[in-house]
Formats: sequence, structure tokens, C-alpha cells
Amino acid sequence: MPTILVIDDDPIVQVILKKALRGEGYDIVMAADGEAGIAQARALTPALIICDWMMPKLDGLQVCQYVKADPALATTFFILLTARGGIEDRVIGLDNGADDFLAKPIEISELKARVRAGLRLYQLNQDLQHQKQLLERELAEAASYVQSLLPPPLTGDIQIDSRFIPSSQLGGDCFDYFWLDPDYLAVYLLDVSGHGLGAALPSISILNLLRSQSLPNVNFYQPHDVLRALNETFQMDDQNAKYFTIWYGVYNRVKHQLTYASAGHPPALLLHRSQAGAMEVTQLRTPGLPVGMMTEINFVSDRCEVPPGSQLYIFSDGIYEPLNHFEQKVWGLDVFICLLSQQSGSESLDAILETIHQRTTADAFNDDLSLLRVQFP
Repeated sequence: MPTILVIDDDPIVQVILKKALRGEGYDIVMAADGEAGIAQARALTPALIICDWMMPKLDGLQVCQYVKADPALATTFFILLTARGGIEDRVIGLDNGADDFLAKPIEISELKARVRAGLRLYQLNQDLQHQKQLLERELAEAASYVQSLLPPPLTGDIQIDSRFIPSSQLGGDCFDYFWLDPDYLAVYLLDVSGHGLGAALPSISILNLLRSQSLPNVNFYQPHDVLRALNETFQMDDQNAKYFTIWYGVYNRVKHQLTYASAGHPPALLLHRSQAGAMEVTQLRTPGLPVGMMTEINFVSDRCEVPPGSQLYIFSDGIYEPLNHFEQKVWGLDVFICLLSQQSGSESLDAILETIHQRTTADAFNDDLSLLRVQFP
């Protein structure tokens, strides 16, 4: 039984409304002024409120503003009862959150029709809110599942730590690292275009293919060959218009060399101390379009020496795309590089992410945020 709250300081109007609606299957509750009405609304969470515009202390507009500002009451259908029939008055009422109007003197059949219409809209809104909650739970479960597939921290002479923060919509970030043999370590990070399950599912599929090394005719020691095979397998025309960026590297622990290739992905950052003690940052990126955009793409690998004690950061663009809190513009890759170069090297990834959070405006990121740090001996 839906609850209808009537807020009016006129006892006669209260009696008329209660008698008119009594036989319609509603639970009718009365309040004699705005303050009492707000208290009743918070206690009962009614489906619909009929409130007189002209009342002492708090008028109907003020009551409406209070109700619509309360998240628990924001979907309550609000009807203003008024003798003011001008267009300007209706505009004021709508601007303050009113959903409908009922003119005085009250016409009973119109009252009942507007109440029925308001309750239908309220129920529709409730159904939509319920579906939204179900979808949010499903996305949260999907994000948890993606997170469960990600590798645990790597320990030993080479250490890898990582963080994965799903966006509010769930995105397509995914990463992994594994030993190809005792001397060669593969590490990669990819970002599928778009959001939601449509982006998450391809990333899971790619992770499983690479982890099991089941791509046919591929030399997993050669990053450009891996990207070639992925591009042949995941053409966007066959993947619901989805493409992805990726950075893939293979580290030779004997020669202290890193071979890498990228496809439209942000550069990995190799940080090490110079002989003078200054932090040097090398951007590791090769030319190449994202995987899946075109059939004929020539991916290339590059190689670099890894000085002792170096750190390698691999990340998705979600880490530098939030708005700068002070300048109200995208943070940018250069600012992120500057932040890393100012680190002592002993900070945790959580400390780095907290610094980013403090400098940006977003409570939740609009895109997935993934960050890996490889610590070389």
C-alpha cells in the first residue's frame, strides 16, 4: 500500500483530501505544517507528497527543496497544491523540484488522476533504481572477478608490485607477468577501449591466451611477434568494434636487458639513478597503432639496458587523465612522470596513488587505473 503524505495548514483541505483518497487503497498521513511534514517524510519515506504552497514558517517550495535534497526522498513524487495558476509560478515550482501541480479549489477527479499518474511514475522510478542497483552489483562482481585473475606480487631478486582500481563503470584494464623460462620474465599491461562488460570480457580472453601461451605460431620472447598475433586474432570488426592498447616486455635477467614493444599504449618508464645521484627517466615506447584497428600493422621491438637498482613503471592512461584539482585540466603524462622522478624509490604504490588522489578532483576514476612497478636487482 503506497503512503501519501498530505502537508497543509488548512484543516478543511486535510479533510477533503483524506476523504477523497481514503477509498483508493492508499495509506494517508497528515501534517499541519512544513516542519512536521519534513519530519513525517523522513520517518515514512512516502511514495507521494501533496503539499500546500502557501504556509507559515516553511512554505511548499521550501518543503520541496528539503525533500528533493534528501537522497532517501529524492524520488518521492511531489505535488504542489496552489491557487497560483500563472506560468511564472509553475516555472518557479518546477525549478524548485516540484513534479506536478494541483489547483485550488480542488477538483476531486483531477486529484485522483494526478495521484494515480504520480504513483505510476514513482513506481517506474523505483523499478529503475532497483535495476540500477542490480547492474552496479553485477559490475562490482565482474570487477572482483577480473581482480581475482590478476597475478599476486612477485618476490625474489626481481620484485613486482601492482595496483588495479576499477572505474565506477568497469573498464578493460588487465595485466600479467610470468616466467617464460628461468632467465626470461614477460610482463604486459593492456587497456581495451570502452567501459563495462563489453571491455572487461575481451581483456579476460587476452589474459587467458597470453598466460597459457596458446596463441599459435608465436615467439613469446619477441614482443613484436606477440603484438602481431594479437592483432591478427582480435580485429575490431570481429570484436564488437573493440580495440586495445598494450605494452609488452621481456626481461633477460642474465644480460640485464629489456626487450619491449607497444601498440598505442602509454610508454613504460624506466627510472634509475645517475652516477651524480639524479633520477633519470627513460620512456620506453615503440610506434604502432592499437591492436585490432587495422589488419596490416608493422609492430617493432626495441631493447634497452637495465642499470642495477632500476625501477620500471607500467600503467594505463587512467592514472594521468583525472582533472588536476587546482588547474581544472587533465593531469597529463608529463606531470605523472615528474611525480615519479621526485620519488625516493622507496614509496609504496599506495602512497603514489594517494598523491594522485589528493591532486585530482575525482572521488572515483572515470577509467580503470592500473599501475605496475618492477624492481630490478
